[in-house]
Amino acid sequence: MEHYKLFIDGKWVEGVSKKEVTNKYTGEAFATIAQAGEEDVTRAAAAARKSFQTVKLSPYQRYEILLKASILLLQREDEIAKILCQEAGKPISESRGEIKRAAITFEVAAEEAKRIHGEMVPVEAAPGSENRMAFTIRVPVGVVCAITPFNFPVNLVAHKVAPAIAAGNTLILKPTQETPVVAAKIVEILLEAGLPGGHINLLFGSGTHVGEALLRNQDINFYSFTGSPSVGERIRNTIGLRKCTLELGSNSAVIVHRDTPDLKEAAFLCAQKSFINAGQVCISVQRIYVHNEIYEEFLNEMKNYTEKLVVGDPMDEKTNIGPMINEKEAERIDEWVKEAISQGAKLVAGGERIGKSAYKPTILTDGKRDMKVVCMETFAPVVTVMSYSDIDEAIKNTNDSQFGLQAGIFTSSVNTAFKAAREIETGGVIINDTAMYRADAMPYGGIKRSGTGKEGPKYVIEEMTEEKIIVFNL
Repeated sequence: MEHYKLFIDGKWVEGVSKKEVTNKYTGEAFATIAQAGEEDVTRAAAAARKSFQTVKLSPYQRYEILLKASILLLQREDEIAKILCQEAGKPISESRGEIKRAAITFEVAAEEAKRIHGEMVPVEAAPGSENRMAFTIRVPVGVVCAITPFNFPVNLVAHKVAPAIAAGNTLILKPTQETPVVAAKIVEILLEAGLPGGHINLLFGSGTHVGEALLRNQDINFYSFTGSPSVGERIRNTIGLRKCTLELGSNSAVIVHRDTPDLKEAAFLCAQKSFINAGQVCISVQRIYVHNEIYEEFLNEMKNYTEKLVVGDPMDEKTNIGPMINEKEAERIDEWVKEAISQGAKLVAGGERIGKSAYKPTILTDGKRDMKVVCMETFAPVVTVMSYSDIDEAIKNTNDSQFGLQAGIFTSSVNTAFKAAREIETGGVIINDTAMYRADAMPYGGIKRSGTGKEGPKYVIEEMTEEKIIVFNL
């Protein structure tokens, strides 16, 4: 059984204990990881601080390292996809797709390393400043702490690590305990690509111990976190005035208007994007509002597609949906679905567990705003389809949420599309596709309890740098 150590100050080192990493489909352990103690956190932060102060990489050197990492990641696609499939339970085809996306994320970040710039500021236009000239520069924040989740453990590591390196920062990476092995593989790739050892430090451990120690450590300047709103609030309340980006999830809505260009395509996309990765995606489709004139036809089309999806072994090429991340989560969503049915929701498809941790793709109708499956984040293969009579009602229902990450709308009307773009209260509005569309170069982030700050290499580099004004008195 492979064992993975911590990486601190350029060396692979043991921790204070070990923890097993399980195959999410079989439940069997396939690897072990070292567990960090508080002293390891202190050493990692000090190493990152020292490397930031003493080992300076030029923009072009950062570009070369990140581009080579992108190439190496693709070269090791099969190896890492199999690990991802085991520790995340993600179907093998989706695992390969995630690695390809992560390679693009590294490539985009590499290019952005060469594009960091400031701007001229016309201070000479102010009376008394006629002989002055001013401009801004962007400088790295320092030490970045990246705390990553289980649902996209390759690409979301890439989205935090690659821009941090591109911006000239050093890092501490703490992946979730559920999917730590692929993070170790990315560290190996970055070192092979030429990243100095102290520039990245890898810690395994629980949020309760290692996570809290990282939040308290004053050597860290910036935190990048993807996870639950409660933990995001804990981070904000603990780190004080230090900077952070927080991506905290959603219960994304999609509107299917009566003039949708292709109803069958809309139904197909809504079903597909409700259940990818067993619904464990921040922008997974959770609420669908369909105009009452096309409601029955849409629901039948979506049901037909959903019932063809194959739930099973993620290593099987035919599998569409693998297990959820653990048995506890499968039990939770089963309770939520049963509770919704008891409150008046109707079951159209699915609604039952398969084995210990898999859950059938589930469609509910007649959802009410206070049902957990509607107002909270399900993070499971469960979607609720509801009808509406006019677009204002649909937009109002979409906005009736504590979250605001992304939303989608299907319509043939430019006016309706722009109305939705202006009035829907989310960080992104996707026209003629679902809320789950994301290109890795685009700005990505939400409002309300969906978080703060943006991902996407160009945009998070702005977050991970400080703008400094330079004024010459000539």
